[in-house]
Amino acid sequence: MKFIRSLIFITIIAFIAFYILEEKNMSPDEAIDNIVNVVKEKTNNLETKVAPEENLETLPVEDDLFGWIGKTEEQLIDTYGEPIRKDASAYGYEWWVYTDKQTEYIQFGVLNNKIVTIYMTGTNLEVESVSIDQTFAALNEQYSFENEVVFNDGLSSYTFKLTEDERKMRPLVKLADDTFAQFYFDTFTDTLSSVRVLTMDTLLKHRPYEILYRGDLPTEQNLSTEEWVQVEAGMEQQVFDITNVFRNQKGLQALQWEDPVAEVAFMHSKDMEENNYFSHNSLNGNGLKERLAVEDVFYIAAGENIAAGYTDAPAAMEGWLNSEGHREALFNEAYTHLGVGVYKLYYTQNFLAKPL
Repeated sequence: MKFIRSLIFITIIAFIAFYILEEKNMSPDEAIDNIVNVVKEKTNNLETKVAPEENLETLPVEDDLFGWIGKTEEQLIDTYGEPIRKDASAYGYEWWVYTDKQTEYIQFGVLNNKIVTIYMTGTNLEVESVSIDQTFAALNEQYSFENEVVFNDGLSSYTFKLTEDERKMRPLVKLADDTFAQFYFDTFTDTLSSVRVLTMDTLLKHRPYEILYRGDLPTEQNLSTEEWVQVEAGMEQQVFDITNVFRNQKGLQALQWEDPVAEVAFMHSKDMEENNYFSHNSLNGNGLKERLAVEDVFYIAAGENIAAGYTDAPAAMEGWLNSEGHREALFNEAYTHLGVGVYKLYYTQNFLAKPL
């Protein structure tokens, strides 16, 4: 059935392309836009669609999720069960990932049998009187977002200095003596998109803001090639999962994973890191079209997001969410497939529109 639908679509595309170019006297770019619109309409009218991956059971999210910092693996398993996977991080802790792949997504960072950080997003998440889509103004009134956040334990002192843009997009709040929260906002809608809770030591490892300090900073992790491979694989899956949760919030279909496209994305991230550049065009001038052609990837339309220097996959996702061009790709309803490639702290998403 899937093969027949694909064959029909290919025939439709060929006919439309010939008609548009020959009869309507359009440019190739205009013709492609028309083809995409027609195929989208045909795809939406199909009685049978590709079924999304079966959902996991709803997560037993508790209102005191912030209070999970310092709890043990055993306590986590007792409440949430085994995670769908465990991902290595670049900061020593291990991410335990829980998600229903559509509406709820939580990562618990576990180090030495203790939870040291949590990242959470999704329409069903509501913790400590904080809910996704809550406005900046409402949460600012509750937590009083400042441009400086200070930690002082008597021996050491750390002042995190936030620019005004950082305060609006990812303000930092001290919840307790050793616990902080980053509230990530979608600045286009002025609403909360996700929350990260973390210990002071973890925050210092991440260094997401300018720091003025008296004392010591944690030693940066020096990962081996094999360790980076594990970290990168985990971040690729995190980007994929969070992308679909974000799309679900906008009422869009989930994207399907595409292995050849993921390889194209990975090689571009690797090329940028190893050759110290940041661009959609490779140093040889090739763009996404040429890179996809190497893998003989069939598609109707394609798009690309790139990022570099972000702490991890969730941080990169929040960066794309707050960039007009990148969010257009994230929320493009024509796209059906996604490949993600991460090399160290370089991130690439390649989106495709393909007939279903």
